[in-house]
Amino acid sequence: MSYFIGLDIGTSSTKAVAFDESERVLGEVTKPYPTLSPQPGCQEQDPEQVLRAAMSAVKKLVEKLGKQPAGIGLSAAMHSLIAMNDKGQPLTRSILWSDNRAAAIASQLKGTPIGKDIYRHTGTPIHPMSPLTKIAWLRQNEPAIFQKTAMFLGIKEYLVFRLFGEFYTDQSMASATGLFDAARLNWHSPALDYAGISPAQLPKHVSPFFTLKKIKPAAARSMGISVETPWLIGASDGCLANLGAGAVSPGEAVLSIGTSGALRITTHQPVYDLSERIFNYLLFPPTANQAATYVTGGASNNGAVVYEWFCRQFFGCSPSAKIMEKHRTTMQRVPMGCDGLRFLPHILGERAPLWDATATGSFSGIRPFHTLAHFHRAVLEGILLNMKLIGDVLEEVAEPFHVIFANGGFTKMPFWVEMAGEIFGKKIIVSENEGGPALGAVKLMLIIQNNHVFYS
Repeated sequence: MSYFIGLDIGTSSTKAVAFDESERVLGEVTKPYPTLSPQPGCQEQDPEQVLRAAMSAVKKLVEKLGKQPAGIGLSAAMHSLIAMNDKGQPLTRSILWSDNRAAAIASQLKGTPIGKDIYRHTGTPIHPMSPLTKIAWLRQNEPAIFQKTAMFLGIKEYLVFRLFGEFYTDQSMASATGLFDAARLNWHSPALDYAGISPAQLPKHVSPFFTLKKIKPAAARSMGISVETPWLIGASDGCLANLGAGAVSPGEAVLSIGTSGALRITTHQPVYDLSERIFNYLLFPPTANQAATYVTGGASNNGAVVYEWFCRQFFGCSPSAKIMEKHRTTMQRVPMGCDGLRFLPHILGERAPLWDATATGSFSGIRPFHTLAHFHRAVLEGILLNMKLIGDVLEEVAEPFHVIFANGGFTKMPFWVEMAGEIFGKKIIVSENEGGPALGAVKLMLIIQNNHVFYS
């Protein structure tokens, strides 16, 4: 039986998942790596360490299955930035989406005519997460590095360069940089002018259906795969998560709550919000058989990481289904709304719908009769209500949705899923397949196989 590998380069780990042509999971290998914080506000990773983790995950998975894959599709977390010199050497670590050092620049740009123009054309909210503001920060604060930079790229593009010796980015990843006009399929000149760079300093953008060829023989050997194995450049993890969940029809949304959170819908036309509360990213461009596909929504910094904080502070342990069940009975006695106790979950600043890196969390409305169960439930409600705000924006500016496909760690806690159904007032379907972005990458390969769509 032939199989495909979805290789998802995440923020905390890289996951290689094998699927057969019926999209059944045949095996999975996860390789973690640390995030470095050399000073407050900095969130970085060693790109070589990420590369080694990705190659090791593929090697272990191929060994586990005992045969060659029919293809490998790529997914990656968005918004990372690596500056490279003209010798192909990194001048910086991989600066992650969670890095906050460009907060002042984002604050100055947001709401200005050029800021509004960049959001309108790129679909990327003005925020320190974006490579646009990161590059502007480097220009202002690290001029020596900025002047030496021949190429700006993200972690997926770094992996592609190290494995294939070419600078490519897929148009889905490009659409999340704040530098790319997804409707026109080109770098947006005003954004590049603001960042102070030229198109020559960015990878060549290609369709997510683009097949990479001529992998370096030494890299292929180290992973135990054939040099003839096709690699699909794929798309961004957020867009592929929707494709993997099968939420591609009107009226369907995907709610993901892992470390962070996200709520997204899939559309066939770009959706923009005059108040700049949501993103609009490209999944794939139009083909001979299908219109362009976009993923619109919002991502929150404050998903289960907030519940992790609460459990450690109040219970002295990490959150788990066991902890949730232990306290479920007492929380069920607390009515929705927690008798006036409110929790704002913005302990890590916030992306959607506020896009305010300085936002903070808080409890309010505290009364003497509030118990631990009230605080526990308020935290769970606060995280979900923040996601509900994103949903309200989507229904206001895009289209209503009646069903939510739920995935991520929170789905292992049935009481929290029940709360989501109450808060959203929608049908919640827990995704049976947790392949997520990895499955989405494989589905792109199956689209090519079934429809003979090829790009070069």
